[in-house]
Amino acid sequence: MNQPVLLHIVERLESLLAKLPATIQKPILNELTPLKELFLQQRSPRFVLAGSIKKSGPELVNAFFGKAESDRPATVFRWQEFVVDGCGTICILDARGAGESGAEEVSEELKRQPADVVLFVDEADEARRARKAEIANLIACLDWSGATTTKVVGISFSADKATSARGREKEEAGHGLAERLGEALKRDEKLPEVIVFDAAGKNPDQVQLLMSILTRELPNEARIEMTRISRDRESQREIAQLLVKSTSAICAAIGAQPIPLADLPILTTLQLVMVSGIMYLSGRERSLRAATEFVGAIGANVGAGMLLREGARALLKFLPGWGNVICGMVAGAGTYAIGRAAIVFFLEGVSLKEARRTYLASRRKRSHPGLPAPEDGKSRGKHK
Repeated sequence: MNQPVLLHIVERLESLLAKLPATIQKPILNELTPLKELFLQQRSPRFVLAGSIKKSGPELVNAFFGKAESDRPATVFRWQEFVVDGCGTICILDARGAGESGAEEVSEELKRQPADVVLFVDEADEARRARKAEIANLIACLDWSGATTTKVVGISFSADKATSARGREKEEAGHGLAERLGEALKRDEKLPEVIVFDAAGKNPDQVQLLMSILTRELPNEARIEMTRISRDRESQREIAQLLVKSTSAICAAIGAQPIPLADLPILTTLQLVMVSGIMYLSGRERSLRAATEFVGAIGANVGAGMLLREGARALLKFLPGWGNVICGMVAGAGTYAIGRAAIVFFLEGVSLKEARRTYLASRRKRSHPGLPAPEDGKSRGKHK
């Protein structure tokens, strides 16, 4: 399922909103906005490399993100796309050492495509302060990017020392770089976060920490791709919960409107889009067919069963007042329960049987379909 298909679904939904009362339009649009940002406006995250030039760009990309490949030779001062572990793509602009000769190229690239995050690399030994030219290059990149909210993350490569002082040396190096960056940026906020890497060797813990920070700091449009690359469980759950919350609220609002049966295709499609979005977060490809199979497997059959259940729900709309409220609650509760089952199955790795139990339990517990219910705690299953 590609973005044009999603766009068509959203356009249909927006056309329906025009027919709804003004009081209900704004809340639904508020919930629709994050969905559009996450899935319709989805793009690769953009990172700028600034600071020390001791290591090559591809060497740093592999150190920070894992195995990354590009379909063209490494370049500086231009955006370049890398595929990371076959899971997703990132865009890198190596602006280190631009100086006067490369300033115009970097400026043009950042004005065309602003950076999401600047990674400032410090490969100096513990006694040397970051060079003024490197800091000046960082400030220039932020100015050219034109986004005052562009985040800066420091990367410090500490000297390898086979002594007990290594931990203290890393801590001092990280704190020192954070202070220097904070002083240079002059922003009224906390000091930039700094990750300390070993000068040589693998850094799995640091890489995972960096991934988590980047996923958190990125705008919604770039978070999906970064989450697929990082496989960070916390980020996956956070975005999935947002997806389930927004979809449930939209379905509840639409389901409460007095338009018997006319909303059924939209509700069904939204639920399938929600499931396919959670699948995509887990590293799988989007597929409405696979989403339909999963929904049927947990007992929320899309087809005859769905039509019978939703048909009965639609009949309640002929009851004035409470009929519409009940219909909205049924639509929202059902959507939320499907979303919770998808989260525990695709992201937490429980069995299909356990996912079915989660679906049934969530339907029973869900009393306010427009709002997210509390987490049910850790799932009992471990594997599919």
